[in-house]
Amino acid sequence: MRKARVERNTNETQITVELNLDGTGIYDVQTGIGFLDHMLEQLSRHSLIDLTVRAKGDLHIDFHHTTEDSGIAIGQAFSQALGNKKGIKRYGSCLLPMDEALTRVALDCSNRPYLIWKVDFSRDKLGDMDTELFREWFQGFAQAAGLTLHVENLYGDNNHHIVESAFKALARSLRDAIEIDPRKSDAIPSTKGVLGGSL
Repeated sequence: MRKARVERNTNETQITVELNLDGTGIYDVQTGIGFLDHMLEQLSRHSLIDLTVRAKGDLHIDFHHTTEDSGIAIGQAFSQALGNKKGIKRYGSCLLPMDEALTRVALDCSNRPYLIWKVDFSRDKLGDMDTELFREWFQGFAQAAGLTLHVENLYGDNNHHIVESAFKALARSLRDAIEIDPRKSDAIPSTKGVLGGSL
């Protein structure tokens, strides 16, 4: 079983993450930010990655540190659980509709982190959460997980639908990318024989 546990403790946040890449989408998420919890639950449910998150942060200041650091911690756990990436399909993509919104995600488990973020919001906040923080979560996750990650909202009016479609499309893309390819389960999916760094 591809599992990991990560503890990230700073002066700003204390975060514990446990995940199982070969799960069934069971989640138990408590970050202190209701909307972020909702998005991480969607990520778990639609990727089939079991996810437990406990985060305590300086929410009396704002939600920035807790949001960014939770992305980093989940990304670190993802990377650890994935290991040397032997046998995975490596690439994943999804074109995901949610009512009037349509979002496209494509990713490569390359260990060459890079984020392309083409998502715009017409509101500054969803609930109490600043919409600009969603990019910070995706950036932290992509960097720590070692993903080349492209996220593009093609259209949409409802800001809730736009961001939720991004998390769900990420989830479905991850589900495809980390699946073991039965035809090459013993090989790292690269002609270089290794995934990582500048290779």
